[in-house]
Amino acid sequence: MAYSVTVKQVAHEYNLKLLNEDECINISERLIEHPEVNRPALQLAGFFDYFDPRRLQILGNMEHSYLKKLTDEKREEIFETLFAYPLPCVVLCRNLEPFPNMLELATKNEIPVFNFEGTTTEFMGEIIRWLNVKLAPRTNIHGVLVDIYGEGVLITGESGIGKSESALELIKRGHRLVADDNVDVKKVSTQTLVGSSPEVLRHMIELRGIGIIDVRQMFGVQAVKATQAVDLVIKLENWDDKKEYDRLGLNENYMEILGNRVICHCIPVRSGRNLAIICESAAINHRQKKMGYNAAKVLTDRVMASNAISFDEAKE
Repeated sequence: MAYSVTVKQVAHEYNLKLLNEDECINISERLIEHPEVNRPALQLAGFFDYFDPRRLQILGNMEHSYLKKLTDEKREEIFETLFAYPLPCVVLCRNLEPFPNMLELATKNEIPVFNFEGTTTEFMGEIIRWLNVKLAPRTNIHGVLVDIYGEGVLITGESGIGKSESALELIKRGHRLVADDNVDVKKVSTQTLVGSSPEVLRHMIELRGIGIIDVRQMFGVQAVKATQAVDLVIKLENWDDKKEYDRLGLNENYMEILGNRVICHCIPVRSGRNLAIICESAAINHRQKKMGYNAAKVLTDRVMASNAISFDEAKE
């Protein structure tokens, strides 16, 4: 499924000034569906092979200086060719002045032209980051997302197994709720997944037997968070005496979400287990591993060293 934003949203987000206001140009209905942007380079020299007109077009000092050196006839020819494509919009950075006939040709083809007062590099960096988030592939996962010491922990499992109750206990321990029941997950890069709550469910938790509680109203704004990267998945399941559970953690298991692999721990649930503390410990352990410390490996190395010493003693 393709996602899109309107040119009006971009203009509002970055305070862009529309230079060719005309009733034929409706920036509310003009869509941007591609997260990449383009600074016309070879196109200004007349080479349009492989040109992608779906991208937002940016003109900075370099492009403006090059166009200034062209004759009026050559510049008009380039603009006629460029604006013949269905461009979403064109942005002139540093409040650069549009060339003669530029706005007329753009308006003729119903293409909005904007001014941005900041630098080209600044605008490109910000707009690419923003578009990658807004147009990212996404999915919805049944679970709870909590920020535990900066680690985004996605708690999944069957309905009624204790996901929301664990989240509530984690909130009481000072951690922050991102989403309960339904988690919207976006793939903003090949390494990063970002989760958030649907607007209608934001800050709410459902507790069976009690009903709906508003976490922000009950615990304050410090107990909630709008978005969080998904760093770790904890899958809760009913305890099965016949199943062999991992007791060392030397081998990592993964869950694939939108093509990204996320480390996943399968936690068996039975009476007497404090799931909140288990989730908290898993998050801290995950963070330690990212910082280069692996407790399971340290223990294994100690055991191996101890066995080696015992073997040497036996030989003597």
